[in-house]
Amino acid sequence: MIKRFPLATTSWDEAEYQAMQDVIASGQFSMGPKVQACEAAFAAYSGTRYAVMCNSGSSANLLMIAALRFTKNPSLRLEKGDEVLVPAVSWSTTYSPLEQYGLHVRFVDIDLGTLNFDLAALEAAITPRTRAIFCVNLLGNPNDFAAIRTLASKHDLVVLEDNCESMGAEFEGQKTGSFGVMGSQSCFFSHHISTMEGGLVTTNDEELYHLMLSLRAHGWTRQLPIENRVVGRKGDDAFEESFRFVLPGYNLRPLEMSGAIGIEQIAKLPRLIEERRRNGNLLQQRLSNHPDFMIQQEIGKSSWFGFSLVIRPTSSMNRAALMLRLEELGFEYRPIVSGNFARKEVVRYFDHSIFGDLANADHIDGHGLFIGNHHYPIEDAVEALETI
Repeated sequence: MIKRFPLATTSWDEAEYQAMQDVIASGQFSMGPKVQACEAAFAAYSGTRYAVMCNSGSSANLLMIAALRFTKNPSLRLEKGDEVLVPAVSWSTTYSPLEQYGLHVRFVDIDLGTLNFDLAALEAAITPRTRAIFCVNLLGNPNDFAAIRTLASKHDLVVLEDNCESMGAEFEGQKTGSFGVMGSQSCFFSHHISTMEGGLVTTNDEELYHLMLSLRAHGWTRQLPIENRVVGRKGDDAFEESFRFVLPGYNLRPLEMSGAIGIEQIAKLPRLIEERRRNGNLLQQRLSNHPDFMIQQEIGKSSWFGFSLVIRPTSSMNRAALMLRLEELGFEYRPIVSGNFARKEVVRYFDHSIFGDLANADHIDGHGLFIGNHHYPIEDAVEALETI
């Protein structure tokens, strides 16, 4: 049953359908020139030197962690047992690659207003083992990267970004996904752009870029330039180089059709973000002082993936009552990402620690939801929320 106010809707039109037909007519279905063109377009949009397209935002996170395991750069390389600070609220595949590469996951609380890192807790959580900060820009909202860069510089830490929910967001005029050494992006249906399934990693580091090109496709050298930062120089025997395996890679390649759709979606992206921001501004004007629930406090320029509704600690409302009222009004809703991931059963498989009591993450776990934002006006949805 389609809700009156769904979580996500398509932004495709005839351009995307024609792009698919063009791929069908070409007969080139596996990764090819459309994917390369999509990567170039997204790098230009993000203001980064490189973009690597893959089959999901989850795979983008995996590629980033894998690249940091195999880099020759000692200032970036992550070894087994190294500690990575993560916010307690994100999606499962922010964390899983860290476990899969033997890293120590240290959960840090979030700020109840912004839903991103609690910056005081983040600094206090640093130990002698800490090597990296994995920032998650939640629901479109940038982290405070001025503060995080200062912290990372002070303690010589690598900064990464999971930007899967925040494509197009900005902090001090710079796109999110470009603050860390790498940033992941998602092109899943419910996100800012959709390529059916799909993801991207952005970076300015040439070696990391080359490592991801290899890791994305079996760990071979086939997609690497002749002169590259993985093997130095490829051999002259094209046959041998087509089946030369140098890294423990995967098959995370996107379809050519996803690349073709992505080209059309990236062309629309500035307008899609502008409309989402217009809706975000309206929500802030109308609901910032709601007596029973809080909305997310914007840092920089959010791209407003969705709208969080967090019941105020002082309110007598409970989440069951909020859910019932949203159902009556016709809203589709979800938990705020995964809630407090540190409390999930799967974490028993992780090498991990928890800093502090995660009180804010616990609060949104039991008292928070989010609803959808869209690329078209939603004044009727905001008016409905005002009646709660």
